[in-house]
Amino acid sequence: MVTTTATQSILTSLGAGSGVDTASLVASLVQAQFAAKNASLTKQENTLTAQISSVAKVQSGITSFASGLKTLVQGGTLVTQPTSSNTSVLTATALPGAKLSGLAASVEVTQLATAQVATSASSFSGRDATVGTGNLTLTFGTATVDSGALTGFTAGAAQPVTIAIDSAHQTLSGIASAINAASAGVTASIVTDANGTARLTLKGATGTNQAFTLSSDTPALSALNVGVGQSATTIGSTAGNAQLKLDGVSVERSSNSVSDLIEGVKLELTGTAVGKPVTLGNTKPTAALSQAVTDFVDTYNQLQAVLKTETDSTTGALRNDNNATSLARALRALPLTTLATGAAAGDPINLASIGVSTNRDGTLSVDSTKLNAALSKTPDAVEALFANGTGATGGGIAAALDAISTAAVDQKVTINGNVEHIGLVGSTALYTAAKTKVTDAEAKVTTDTAAYQERLTKQYAASDALVAKYKASQTTLTNQIAQWNKTG
Repeated sequence: MVTTTATQSILTSLGAGSGVDTASLVASLVQAQFAAKNASLTKQENTLTAQISSVAKVQSGITSFASGLKTLVQGGTLVTQPTSSNTSVLTATALPGAKLSGLAASVEVTQLATAQVATSASSFSGRDATVGTGNLTLTFGTATVDSGALTGFTAGAAQPVTIAIDSAHQTLSGIASAINAASAGVTASIVTDANGTARLTLKGATGTNQAFTLSSDTPALSALNVGVGQSATTIGSTAGNAQLKLDGVSVERSSNSVSDLIEGVKLELTGTAVGKPVTLGNTKPTAALSQAVTDFVDTYNQLQAVLKTETDSTTGALRNDNNATSLARALRALPLTTLATGAAAGDPINLASIGVSTNRDGTLSVDSTKLNAALSKTPDAVEALFANGTGATGGGIAAALDAISTAAVDQKVTINGNVEHIGLVGSTALYTAAKTKVTDAEAKVTTDTAAYQERLTKQYAASDALVAKYKASQTTLTNQIAQWNKTG
């Protein structure tokens, strides 16, 4: 085969013998031979590139819309929230799925839950001071404390936890690391004073049953022992339950974070106020719901504008894409989709019933008068439309939109035992595979073009050489005849 350099050399010399611009002729013939094929492949490639880009744009639009709405709903700003009359004593937040309309309660906090804190009485030269090796055993239960010392301890049902202290952990800091790595419910830290003297501090979980002892099986570690009659440590804080009253009824909890006292409410106890109950009430998210409806409509219209452009019957890159057109149809049906089940007669059950209507061009608009009336008359029902639930219907607008997004983006079906993607992910895969074939075809055309040009170049080179030979013979004959004429 003639190399590219050789071919170019031949092309450069073509026409030298015949006087005809055969180099241009070869180029024109090659271009004419493959022009239609190249134009067709370029058009296909451009179309597929546009389709892949359009699918990505639509997919990003619907997934961002769905995830953004889900985050908003899960954030809790669209549901009734509990209120506290004294946040320095306790704060209250709504638990997921809570229905707090009409919440009214009185909570008096008389004691916060506390954790046992034990600090080694023996001091060490520093955090890297060597203590020794052996085993430390943590035992949990209830305890009595007097003047910084354990005076009584009753082990609980939990199994003691043994922590091995090897040579790699025999320093004070190494022992603290080993205790923390055990994740037994006691955290260890090192307190160093201005003189560099270090002590080991152990802190358990809050609650009466979370008192603990620490025992060693070697003399070297005995300086860290925590227990009845032990002078190696000082008890700075005892383990105790939070004590409070709910509507006058005394209760105890092991933690200052209480989620099982009032249905749907999480209490964070931050202080005490003996004889001064805190009043719990609720506040409705009227302004947030109104803004959410407006924001939903605005985002919906932006997505519909993208879909309208990409699926336009004449110019849209996805005009023949069933997944994109199906998504557009599903979104158009959303305002009438049932979002809350079990609603009372007359309560809103979809977006249309709170003033969201569909315009002739497919966009949505909000009747603020109707929305405000619904928020004023049936605020709980409007809130239910944005409830954090699951399923296409009955789970709120976020669940309905998420179902549409999932079906549009990556719906899966099983065909002959194989899982197939039939959503926009499938569209992307289809267009990408088709573009790969076009790329392969373009590569073949490039190869065929080079081969065809080489073949024509050789043919015209041979013809040009033959013409040159004829012209040389003609010149010789002409000169000979001229010489004959002179001598005659």
